[in-house]
This record gives sequence, C-alpha cells and structure tokens, in this order.
Amino acid sequence: MVQDDIHSSDASSTSSIDELLREDSEGWEDAEPEENEDIQVKDFFSDKTFPDAASMIKYAAEQHNFDFLKIAKDFGLDFFGAIKLVNYIRSEAKNGNQKPDVSSKSLFEDDKFMQPVLEDDALLFSLDDVLDSEDAAGQNLPIGSSGDKTFELEAQLARLQEQFAEYKLTVEKTLDDRWNEPAKEGEAGSSKTKNENHQDPGYFDSYSYNDIHQTMLQDTVRTDAYRDFIYANKHLFAGKTVLDVGCGTGILSLFCAKAGAARVIAVDNSEIINKARANIAMNGQSKVITCVRGKIEEIQLPDGIEKVDIIVSEWMGYCLLYEAMLDSVLYARDRYLKPDGLMVPSHCTMHLAPLADQDWISENITFWRDVYGFDMTSMMEKIYEDTLVRYPNKDTIVGRSTDELPFKVLDLHTVTVADLDFSSDVSFTLNKDIDNLDGFCTWFDTLFLQSRKDEIPTGMLRGVKPPKSDEDKTVFFTTSPFGPETHWRCGVLMIDATEKDDQALRQGTVISGNVTFKKNKDAKRNLNISMDWEIKGAETKDKQLWYMR
Repeated sequence: MVQDDIHSSDASSTSSIDELLREDSEGWEDAEPEENEDIQVKDFFSDKTFPDAASMIKYAAEQHNFDFLKIAKDFGLDFFGAIKLVNYIRSEAKNGNQKPDVSSKSLFEDDKFMQPVLEDDALLFSLDDVLDSEDAAGQNLPIGSSGDKTFELEAQLARLQEQFAEYKLTVEKTLDDRWNEPAKEGEAGSSKTKNENHQDPGYFDSYSYNDIHQTMLQDTVRTDAYRDFIYANKHLFAGKTVLDVGCGTGILSLFCAKAGAARVIAVDNSEIINKARANIAMNGQSKVITCVRGKIEEIQLPDGIEKVDIIVSEWMGYCLLYEAMLDSVLYARDRYLKPDGLMVPSHCTMHLAPLADQDWISENITFWRDVYGFDMTSMMEKIYEDTLVRYPNKDTIVGRSTDELPFKVLDLHTVTVADLDFSSDVSFTLNKDIDNLDGFCTWFDTLFLQSRKDEIPTGMLRGVKPPKSDEDKTVFFTTSPFGPETHWRCGVLMIDATEKDDQALRQGTVISGNVTFKKNKDAKRNLNISMDWEIKGAETKDKQLWYMR
C-alpha cells in the first residue's frame, strides 16, 4: 500500500533528517542562550514540543512512523505544497486522526490548507530551512547536467524565497494582531489600550507606502552614513542587542545584523512592518531580527529582553524636529538602553543663516502684483507664515553665525524631551552687500561618534568635516545648502515684507536676535519657529512666527 511505503523509515530518510539536525545547529555555538528565540515546534500527533523543526520531524518519523520529508520528496512538493501538507496533517490530527491518509496528493491540494490550523505554527516559519536542507542533502534534485542542476537549483531557491516571504506576510499577520491587542502587564507585546495604539493615524499611515521609503533609501547622503558607520565599527555591534526605533523597510536592522549583532528588535507602528518582515526573511536574517509592530511607548520587547546595547534610529524630520519622533527615541533610550549603551546617531547640531533671494521673491511674491495686468495680491494672504522646505542656492546664504557655531547641539545620550522646546541667541555677520534681507535658512548636521564619552570635533561643530584617516571612524553628514542635497533639504523662513521697503545692507553688518523652536500646542507633531532680530544701526526690531504643519 502506498501509505505504508510512505510511512516506513529507510536509511536514506533517517540520514537526511540527521543531516538536517546537524545543519540546523551549525553556526550557533557562540550564541548566548538567553538571546536565542524561544521556538516551540509542536509535534504532529501529540502535545510534545521541540526547539526546532528538524527535531520534531525526526521524532514524528521515529515515534509515529510518519516521515514528513519522504512524503514531501515522493510527491515532489514545492514550498506551497509543503505548507498545505502541514496544515492538512494538523487538521486531521485535530480531528483525532493519528494516521492521516496521505496516499494521494489530491487529499491536500485544496487552497483551504493554506490557512494555518495551529496559531503561530513555528513549523510553517521553518519550512524554508527544512526544504533547503533537504535539497542541500542531495535529495529531490532536478535531473540533467551539472550546469542544468545548478541553474535550476538557483531558480528554485529564488522562487522558494519569494514564496516564503509572501506566505510569511499572511501567517505573521496574526502576530501583528497579538502585538496590538491589550495584554497582561509583563507580557511581550502588551500595550496600554487598543485606542491609544491608533492615535496619530495620519502620521503612521503616511509611512505605510513605498514612495516615502524609496525617497529616504535613495537619499545616499543619509543611507550611506548609517551604513558606513555600522560597517566601519563592527566591533561595536558584534554580539550586541540592538533596538531599531521606527525601522521602516528594515534597512538599518539589516545593516546591524550584517555587522554581527546577535539580536536586533525592529519596531514600527505602520503597515510597513509587514514588508520589513518580508525583506528580513528574504535576506536570511529572521533568526537575528525580530519585528514588532506598535508604538515604542506601548510595546514590551520580546523574549524577556530588558535592556539593549545600542539604539539605532533615523528619526530626523524637516528642520530636524518636525514630526516629534525624537520624543519616542528618547523614551526608548530611557526605558531600554543600558547605562553605557550607544545612541546611533549620537549628536545633531542646528544651524541658522541670513538669506537674500530676490529670484524667489520675484517668482512667488512680485508675481502676484501684476498677473497679465491684474492685481492679485489677495493671493499673498498668509504666504509668509509657513516654513518652506527648499534647497536654496548656496549663493543666497549671505552670512554665517558670528562665531560659526550651531545655535543648538543635541547630545542624544543626555538630551531630554523638555529640551526640545527651546530658545537660543543668534548673531550673524553679513559676508556681502545685499539689497534686502529676505529671510533665514536653517539646517542640521548629524554625527555618529563611537562612544558616549567622545566630544564633537570643533570643525564638525562648524559644519566642516576634517580629513578622514584610516583610523578615524567618525561619520558626519550635513543637510546644509553647502553640501549635497538631501531629502530633508533646508527650512527657509521668508520675512514678511508686505508693508516694508527694501533695505540695502552692507557687508559686515551684524544681525542679532533670538530663535525659538516649539511644538504646536494643538498638534504636537507640528513645529512652530519664531524669531526676533535687530539689524545693527537700524532703529526698529522685527519678529515673526512661522508654522510647519
């Protein structure tokens, strides 16, 4: 009978199972037990559980005379076919059938067997390893020449990886539901309330789509800086536990895993977390990187992890502080980072400079005064009140701060949320003659220092990166108009000159005042920037408020 032949264990099948067990254990000798994922693979026909799929499959063959690998091989099952077989067996066992009929492939071909029978079935998450190990053991290989085999195996591997990633999105959807449901205090994934997890829906939804992530990833100034720091400092990441706050596509988590991190927890509260899981699975890093959906303020880290060695995050918004994501990163720091832990990046500096841009004035202001002979100045209402996100020509920057230092330095190891609403004195010296002061330009620089004890080099405080030696692993990038354009561009604060005459100013003129950054009280992710200033030698003082919303 076919069923008896399939259930019988022969020497080659047992050998393949043993090989699978050996391969499953390779490469993990140095891993710390407490940092391994607590995987529990349930037996097909009992409540017994195993730490990996290979052990369970061997137990089923020896104790239940049910050889899963041989069945999959004899039927030539692909990845989806193996999933259907698992769920078919699970459903039969659930109905009390300890000897399910597997005499024909048609018994489990129905698409209903794509639906997991066992919630969070760890065997389904491990099937890619099981099938890959079976092929690697020399079984179920395509027939043909050596070259044909290699080509077909590569194609099969690519197909299986794609299928696995797609299926994992479906299966792991149940995990998202569990992270977002209220849980008992102390359980991984517990949150305050379900409603709280859906606050700021517009903010999190905006990060659910590909466009914004493509823009950020293609910003090579940004992405190269993270990659360069992580890869150049592998000794900082090797064997460490890393928390990635706002992981997006998972790119920073993948950098950390490749640099040797023992464990990475990737957290995001938008739908992009599902694609991050797929990206991580496709690149073979699911054993290192664990994805968690939820707000960092509400989730708990999985597997009882209390503290991490490193926090990595790309939290910077327009004008640095727009979106207020830094608040969440600082919460993660205070809640999860070890006392000697490292923030990546470690510092940001904020800069301001006077701007004279008559071309912009002509295109956006003067234009409305005569539109085909008609006065349309009513269109200028509130035209000056918004902070503009632009990359101005460097020639429009007509001075720098008098001491060439930033007006604000944020040390990510020590700054507090309260520090993010602030006022700073500013002073500028014009470096050329101008017809009129049209506005101000603000930008930020980002620094990656290797230790929380390191100090920012003076040159970097002034926005100048010193020549890099082979030993120097410091990474730095600027969003200023004097550097390559980034997706952040700059914040441009145009002065309302509706009722003012142009005022020519000479090179060497000093402008001094005070700049304030403050969250909008009605929309905490929005940013208000205000300034008061005076021009040395002038009789009046000016002030203005700009919104970023």
